[in-house]
Amino acid sequence: MKSNGDHLERQRKRWMTQSYFLGSMLAGVGGFLDAYTYLVRGGVFANAQTGNIVLLGLNLAQWKLGRVLYYLVPVGAFALGIILAEFIRRRFQKYRVVHWRQLVVAAECLVLVGVAFLPLGEGDVPANVVISFLCAMQVEAFQKVDGQVVSTVMCTGNLRSATEAIYRYRVRGNKEDRTKGLKYYGIVLFFAAGALVGTLLSEVFAEKAVLFCCVLLVGGFVSFYFREEKSGGSGPCPPEGKAAADGEKEKKDEKEKGIS
Repeated sequence: MKSNGDHLERQRKRWMTQSYFLGSMLAGVGGFLDAYTYLVRGGVFANAQTGNIVLLGLNLAQWKLGRVLYYLVPVGAFALGIILAEFIRRRFQKYRVVHWRQLVVAAECLVLVGVAFLPLGEGDVPANVVISFLCAMQVEAFQKVDGQVVSTVMCTGNLRSATEAIYRYRVRGNKEDRTKGLKYYGIVLFFAAGALVGTLLSEVFAEKAVLFCCVLLVGGFVSFYFREEKSGGSGPCPPEGKAAADGEKEKKDEKEKGIS
């Protein structure tokens, strides 16, 4: 039987994976990578695959089969990234030394170092494949920030949720809706800031600019060990009864979504 201490430790680590700081860092990485691959790596959107699918359809209509394959590859890599993230979750979710999501962050950081040394031109296709793969792992592993469903590699859903929450605040006057909306807008702004920095650094450092993402990812990795409690203050875990109740609720939510 698992001790209460084990349960509380797991609960504490589960909260750390949803910190706003971590979500902000990952959103910055997401925006940076989108700008980087589009400007430096051949005009491909490596994060969300909507743009690539549109361009795929456009080139298919023009019967440019070479370009169809060019845009199909990152789409396929994205799908494989989802599969690997799920494999890591199932294989390592019971580890206590590190959280399985930390492994995703560490892998993303290390692989991006390799991408920085792929030459421009001939290295663009493998770079885009790898980045699409990594973004898929990120979006699959990190689906919540402070308990709210978000995406750190695309903005459409976050923008919708932010605007909806602010509208509800104006109608109902509930301050929780305002806080929720502002947090969503914050994630969108961090994504935009990442794209801005990605554009500026890509113009100066070209393919090596992606190393900046590693700085953000290292910060995100370390943040797993420095998480404030849900009440907003730092300190020990909450009482066992509350922790157990919160744990059961989150476990139920994650079971419904198929995540842990």
